[in-house]
Parts: sequence; structure tokens; C-alpha cells
Amino acid sequence: MPIAQDPLSVEVTLPREDVALLTVEGYLDVDTATEFQHHLANQLHHGRRHFLLDLSAVPFMDSSGMNIILRVYQEARELPGSVHIISPTPAVRRILDLTGVSITVPVSESVDEALERVDGLPDTPAEPGS
Repeated sequence: MPIAQDPLSVEVTLPREDVALLTVEGYLDVDTATEFQHHLANQLHHGRRHFLLDLSAVPFMDSSGMNIILRVYQEARELPGSVHIISPTPAVRRILDLTGVSITVPVSESVDEALERVDGLPDTPAEPGS
């Protein structure tokens, strides 16, 4: 009989109306990825465009977690919006670097740094001819 892992904990706070901060705690893997995806989908449904993913309490993440991050990244870009990973643990950072996810999705050391990056983004795509 397998030993049960700690369940995934996702706390959602709203630093701004269109920004969702998801603080994730626990293993982000095939067993917990669906729960993480539901939280992200709920925030998209409620009109959030920018997603700050605090992974400082995630000791392990597999391809299931990475795929969800990349999927929400694609969806957010179409809004237009953004996704930012905050303070990944060394093991998670190594996986993000090895797979190239950290090249695509910005990694910040703090919520404030991620919010500064959000502030630096254009609000809307440039109008043709402008």
C-alpha cells in the first residue's frame, strides 16, 4: 500500500483586481496537478489576467505541473496577460531550467519583483499603424 503524500495546498490572494497570487504548498505532480489546474481555471474564469505562482513551498514538481504552468501561460498571453513563477525551491528551479520553462516563463525572487514585471507589461497589444 503506497504511503499517502501531503495533499496539495493552494492559497489564492488578489494583490490587484486582475492579478491572482497562487501560493502552492506540497508536491505538484500527476496526483495533484488537476487540483492546481482547477484553481488556475477558476481565476481565469473570474477575469484575472496575470498569475503569480509562488512555488517556494513545492519540494517536487513533475511534468504534470510544468504542463499546467505552460498551458496557463499560453492562455494568459492570449488575453493579454502573464504568468510569473516566484521563488521556486532549488529542485523545482533545476527542473524549470533543464526543461527550458524558466526561459519562457519569468522567474522572480519575490511577489514585489513579479508585480514590477507585471507593471512593465503593455496593457494591450499595439494598434496596427501606431
